[in-house]
Amino acid sequence: MTHDKQQILDSLNASSRNTLMAELDIVYSDVGEDFLEATMPVSPRVHQPMGLLHGGATAALAESVGSAASALRVDLKTHGVVGMELSINHLKSVTTGQVTARAKLIHGGRRTHLWDIRVTDQENRLIAVSRLSMMVIDKT
Repeated sequence: MTHDKQQILDSLNASSRNTLMAELDIVYSDVGEDFLEATMPVSPRVHQPMGLLHGGATAALAESVGSAASALRVDLKTHGVVGMELSINHLKSVTTGQVTARAKLIHGGRRTHLWDIRVTDQENRLIAVSRLSMMVIDKT
């Protein structure tokens, strides 16, 4: 699966060009049967005025990784995926380094997907936890 895995990651990263993910330097870094992982550097570019990682940037990372993970589970020729609800709890502040979000599938139904997303820092400390529900829609 190594070759397929790299192809998937390359495709996801290419699809991020000229999007919010590119602006935040989000990079998809690992993928498996029931998970997707992405990283984001923490610098003043994603800080809030107090010099901490902005919660909105963390939420954008969480929603990006969960949405992309759902897109991998459907045939994008006939279906699309759209976010229904994102909830996030911020547990620890970060000022520098990199954060990693790992979306793990909780439910993968025909019409809805539910993801548990854990955001950690470089020392693998839990920064935020999130739940993302996605709707699978028919393309017309």
